Amino acid sequence: MVKKIFCYFFKKKLKKMKKIIYPGKLGKKIYKNISKKAWKKWINKQTKIINEKKLNTNKKKDIKIIEKKMKKFFFKN
Repeated sequence: MVKKIFCYFFKKKLKKMKKIIYPGKLGKKIYKNISKKAWKKWINKQTKIINEKKLNTNKKKDIKIIEKKMKKFFFKN
């Protein structure tokens, strides 16, 4: 049986991710509150952000920018 959670992003029950896919507290929050479908939507958005702003995921300041956008995307903070 497929495990479902109430997805904060879509505001309905959807398939849960199989494992924590992002590190730290943010990763745990995403795992508990964000569906697999919403995560896929974020990956597409993240790719656009990285390309448009020419971000480097090896730089801490660029990772901070991505995380800020991720929080806003999922939790509207």
